[in-house]
Amino acid sequence: MYPETLRLIEEKRQAGVFPGAVFSFIEDDREENHVLGNSQVEPEEILMHEDFLFDVASLTKVVCTTTMLLKLKEAGQLFWDQSLHEILPEFQDESITLRHLLTHTSDIKTYIPQRDQLNAEELRAAYLTLQPGDQLGKIVQYTDAGTILLGFLLEKYYQKDTVAVFKEEVLQPLGMTDSLFLPQAPYDKIVPTQKLADGTILKGKTHDPKARVLAAHAGNAGLFTTVKDLSKFAKMYLNLGHIKDMIYLKEETIRELLDDQTPSGKGKRSIGWDLKFSPLDQSVLLFHTGYTGTFLVLDIIKQSAFIFLSNRVHPSDHRASYVIQRDEILASYLQERATRYQK
Repeated sequence: MYPETLRLIEEKRQAGVFPGAVFSFIEDDREENHVLGNSQVEPEEILMHEDFLFDVASLTKVVCTTTMLLKLKEAGQLFWDQSLHEILPEFQDESITLRHLLTHTSDIKTYIPQRDQLNAEELRAAYLTLQPGDQLGKIVQYTDAGTILLGFLLEKYYQKDTVAVFKEEVLQPLGMTDSLFLPQAPYDKIVPTQKLADGTILKGKTHDPKARVLAAHAGNAGLFTTVKDLSKFAKMYLNLGHIKDMIYLKEETIRELLDDQTPSGKGKRSIGWDLKFSPLDQSVLLFHTGYTGTFLVLDIIKQSAFIFLSNRVHPSDHRASYVIQRDEILASYLQERATRYQK
């Protein structure tokens, strides 16, 4: 479907940018999946398989946390310019709104002393004391703190652990039957991530250190999923909130995500999503990445998607160089796609 992009991805795999990848191109009712390389290279090589589970890191934010906030807004239980404090009184600051958190415009100061020594309860307490800077609502600065706090909001509303809410309200209704949180051994079908300083290779354990500590209470990361399940999520979006005969999200909810939702209207962020623009006609695309080497691109208007899953942090994390390579893959896809639509 996209031969030049496919060639580029294989070229980068051979160059060691990532050990392997599973990815999918979706165009209307056509879907093309690809599997490349190894899922693991240490302590032994294991071939990649299409049904393997990836720790998708921050894709958890849009698949689960953002989805739940959209559903609560549809139900009239909250609105974007409501303060977090109003719904979650334990959060001390009264000026940060849900819009700020969902568009990364809270300017929240995330430094927590001795963070890595804190347990889940202590870390939660620390997040509830965070304060904004003097650029509240004025700048976009990506942070995990927003969805961590929104995870606490969901727990307050549902009176359940965050991951229990995600399982019952997102994964089950969308038929994402392979997806899970906090995997239990054996981990045979789970793609490993980073090799830690002590030599331990994370496999079946959440890569993000904050989500690893917060465990069942994390709203920023922790989802393990497959390309098949992410395709189900993507198709719900492409079908404007419909899945089979069920209206999961309203059409107007999906369409509103194509608008810049930052307070200034110029931050190129929507509710939960980054906004990209097609080189063909500058139409709006929804985009999000995961630190471990994953990303998702959705074109709601043309009903197309690109789902990319790799474990580029295995066994070592070379983020700066990877970001350049990732952006080249994305640019190739968007340009090849533009050429495709011009024919």
